[in-house]
Amino acid sequence: MDNVGILVLAEHKNGSIHKISYELLGKAKELAKELHEPISCLMVGPAGIDLKELNQRGAETVYYIKSDVFSNPEEYLYKKNIVDFINEHKPKMVLIGATNFGRSLAPRIAAALKTGLTADCTDLKIDEDGNLIQIRPAFSDNILAHIKTVTYPQIATIRYKEFSEAEIDVDAKINIVEMKPYMDSYPQSEILRIFSDEKDDITEAQIVVAAGRAIRKKEDLKMIQDLADTIGGVMGASRALVDAGMVSSAFQVGYSGNRVKPKVYIACGISGAPQHLAGMKESGTIIAINSDPSAPIFSIADYGYVGDIYEIIPQLIRDLSQEEPWN
Repeated sequence: MDNVGILVLAEHKNGSIHKISYELLGKAKELAKELHEPISCLMVGPAGIDLKELNQRGAETVYYIKSDVFSNPEEYLYKKNIVDFINEHKPKMVLIGATNFGRSLAPRIAAALKTGLTADCTDLKIDEDGNLIQIRPAFSDNILAHIKTVTYPQIATIRYKEFSEAEIDVDAKINIVEMKPYMDSYPQSEILRIFSDEKDDITEAQIVVAAGRAIRKKEDLKMIQDLADTIGGVMGASRALVDAGMVSSAFQVGYSGNRVKPKVYIACGISGAPQHLAGMKESGTIIAINSDPSAPIFSIADYGYVGDIYEIIPQLIRDLSQEEPWN
């Protein structure tokens, strides 16, 4: 049997469909127009997830491998069920979101299927032979690599907020096929507790206040958090602070961290390395505070202030604490 169609691996979060699933469907619809092949969607998750919007946004068939064992992110169980599904249905292409879970899951799936994987794609195209061309930045975002996988299925992970969400067609046919798990237990591992440093999801924030290398010690991050709280935002950080152990990777903005598109991004003591800019350069309004007037961050900032963040941020907090949050 030849491999046919595009499979979008939908993701759930807190009992709802993760928005990256809609972005993947938006791109899948573009690809399907050129391929003239169907789009299907696979959700592996617990009971109670309303999936009809996946049909309304472009999936002709939504497969739902439903079991409460999928309430927790146990990679082996997810991988086993997804791999068995792919082996049975044989899609030509598989699109996976480059979320934290997707990045962990995708290489396991590709390895089990003995096929290739291109990670963190920023675009996808179809060549003259109907093959998927996977496009991703390389060499610190200085070039765009065009990659073609010669084995099937062709698998790619796509960065969150890279594509627009597929539009909703309320008249679309609802076609959800519920399935029993191929495997519903894995005795070799057990999830005892899930830890998270996240109060808020930085990728969904409308205001991000990010700290960089200018922060001298972990305790000084409190003023960054205080500024974020004052204006109704979320704290972020550059990779330097994550590598120094001052903050977890959940807060990291950049090519190897999270991509954000807030309405307002305030860069505090961030020089503006290409890896960081790749994660925030499409923010609505960028405000930069840095003591170095030649810092690259100023080249993309809408507003810039040259000065010491240890003087400027406390004054900002005092001035803004009398104002309404920037919502």
